[in-house]
Amino acid sequence: QVQLVESGGGLVQPGGSLRLSCAVSGSMFSGYTMDWYRQVPGKQRELVAKITTGGTTDYADSVKGRFTISRDNAKRTVYLQMNSLKPEDTAVYLCHAGRVIESTQYDNWGQGTQVTVSS
Repeated sequence: QVQLVESGGGLVQPGGSLRLSCAVSGSMFSGYTMDWYRQVPGKQRELVAKITTGGTTDYADSVKGRFTISRDNAKRTVYLQMNSLKPEDTAVYLCHAGRVIESTQYDNWGQGTQVTVSS
């Protein structure tokens, strides 16, 4: 069983920065593709950033150039560095770990951490 615990959210002014962390326990971290999603009430959950087992990254257009995803396999942790934050970045940010084993997709989610961008 994989467990994910996010931290690092909070209240920040527009233009500020936050770094989110997602600590993973319970299974082989290095075998998982890791993602950050965000959720706003009444809207569809949005994929923000992805990092594969090989370190390849991808970002939503809305955050390119401002957010950076990284992973530390030794610490079993994935990070999301968020710079130049905007009010529209306000959301609950959720960590996701996914892998395919023998054609079966396995998905694991954290509880989420609130990010609020406001003056």
